[in-house]
Amino acid sequence: MTFIPKPKIRHPDLPLNDLGLTRRDYEGSLSTLCAGCGHDSITAAITEACWGISIRPENLAKLSGIGCSSKTTAYFVNGGHGFNSVHGRMPSIATGANAANRDLYYIGISGDGDSLSIGLGQFCHAIRRNLNMLYIIENNGVYGLTKGQFSASADIGTKAKKGEVNQQPPIDPVLLAMNLGAGFVARSFSGDKQQLVPLIQAGLNYPGFALIDVLSPCVTFNDHDGSTKSYAYTREHYEPIVEADFVPLRQEIRTDYAAGESTAVTLHDGNRVVLRKLAEDYDPTDAHRAYDYVQQHITRGEYLTGLLHCRSTAETEFHALSRTPEQPLNQIPYSQLHPGAAGLARLLARYR
Repeated sequence: MTFIPKPKIRHPDLPLNDLGLTRRDYEGSLSTLCAGCGHDSITAAITEACWGISIRPENLAKLSGIGCSSKTTAYFVNGGHGFNSVHGRMPSIATGANAANRDLYYIGISGDGDSLSIGLGQFCHAIRRNLNMLYIIENNGVYGLTKGQFSASADIGTKAKKGEVNQQPPIDPVLLAMNLGAGFVARSFSGDKQQLVPLIQAGLNYPGFALIDVLSPCVTFNDHDGSTKSYAYTREHYEPIVEADFVPLRQEIRTDYAAGESTAVTLHDGNRVVLRKLAEDYDPTDAHRAYDYVQQHITRGEYLTGLLHCRSTAETEFHALSRTPEQPLNQIPYSQLHPGAAGLARLLARYR
């Protein structure tokens, strides 16, 4: 895959952060996602968040799996470290990298397919280990790279592009994370940058596993069933002589609403999702109440957004529990890393 870098044109009056860097210094390659994709809005929020808290680009590690969402890591903080793993295996790579160097910021970008299907086990163990990372799920309810099949987060009654209706109950990553004991759990909407940016900044600075589930509309596979101009109908009724594809330009979906209020967001196909922002007096420290509160609003057809649950997990944080060394492994002299024949013999003797 070829990534096209953005042209570096620096205006002298661009605002600088504490490191003397502009927002442009936190951008990446040009996006190859569909125009209007909610994932690109999340990329913009991550760029803004990293610039705003003055993270040194070389101190950020970006990890992902497979899927539309997993391409996102190429589109922000070009100077950071990046690793695109196999499908559903990003948490393993994050764990190994984190164990070797605790001095970096770790941000994992995944999708509802990558995290809640093939990668569900790894997602759960990253939470159980309280891995020190920010884990963002770009949640659109479909497998975008393989033509829009239902993902594990698709709601009952959801229609696919060819009209079939999903009958299987969804896996809610927010409820799952709270049930597994995650200390930082949030949900947001890709078009609500005002809410999403501070959540990302808080997640990056949280000492432990931080999850943000971001509802992110898919502009390609939300076209309605029955239209003779839909992609599904067209592909079924013509014979191509050249293999080609086309994705129309769509406007980015944005919203802004006050704390404690709800708003209905109309998607490109006419369907709606109802978002409710947490009230200012909401207490996120009570895990049981937060879990019940999320479930109550799900039964009303509403997605709660904001910081749903947050508590200190310092005593069970990955490095504290595993007693990893403070010095990154790549900075430890070889003489200390290599015990020699005698040292290896002593080590093996402990297991005999």
